[in-house]
Amino acid sequence: MNIEYLKNFYKVATAKSMTKVANDSHISQSALSQQISKLEKDLNCTLLKRSNKGVELTENGKIVYQYADNIIRTVDMMRQKLEESDNKVKDIKIEAFWTIANYSLPCVMYKVKKRFPNNNFEIKSNKSCDIEENIVNNICDLGVIYGKPKNPKLSFYKIGIDRLDLISTADYDIPDEIKLQDLADYPLIILNDCMDLSSMISKKMQKEGNPSKALNIMFKSDSVESVKASILNAFGIGFIPYISIKKEMYRKQVKLILITDMLIEYEMYLIYDSNNKNKELSDFTQYFKDIARKSLC
Repeated sequence: MNIEYLKNFYKVATAKSMTKVANDSHISQSALSQQISKLEKDLNCTLLKRSNKGVELTENGKIVYQYADNIIRTVDMMRQKLEESDNKVKDIKIEAFWTIANYSLPCVMYKVKKRFPNNNFEIKSNKSCDIEENIVNNICDLGVIYGKPKNPKLSFYKIGIDRLDLISTADYDIPDEIKLQDLADYPLIILNDCMDLSSMISKKMQKEGNPSKALNIMFKSDSVESVKASILNAFGIGFIPYISIKKEMYRKQVKLILITDMLIEYEMYLIYDSNNKNKELSDFTQYFKDIARKSLC
């Protein structure tokens, strides 16, 4: 399978247009079409439905599209590592959960850059599940997530604790303090990032003797900003990592709702592949461990 053909298939599937991708890639539409056809022949299946309105993915095309981005990034990373040598600057790729990448890591990276001035650092936000997969597949070097990794191949090191706060708009009709059983009386917006928050709360409610009272979940979202925006628009209440809502609390745009019989805290972990024997990366990982606990913003 030709990786360049796979890249162009991914671009076409994303843009839903052969013409746009051909123009952007400075190749003829005929050549692009031939590449897709050869890829289909290699995979022994039809990937795209062509029409005057553009292109659509077939069922097999959807499967290939699902894996194509990861394959392309893995190959690109392999090529990059093959090109690296001792006299070249080492790029270190770090992926972190959105709130950690945007609110906690900047202070750490400021000190890291002083210690490793000849390295380039790239920080990308991602979901915890995908971060684990990308480290295993050598797409990124390190990750920072909430909770210990689920993948047994990964090593981990605790660097801090963040709490999930229940918040609403300042004028939302809810007391400043509630009990866990009262949570079901309000529309709830759940942050859904492999943390299984709703299940954890439901189990806690059952343990406290409220098995029949179901949570009133409006929707779940992988995006902290989506949850925050919904809360600020008074669509309901929701749990938000403290580090991502400090500014809104200071401005009194939101209020903290104390659940008197429950506290939700998540430990932050540096995760990495301990089988990676790259000395430069090992030195960096050790330094990151040493300063992260006292340098998180």
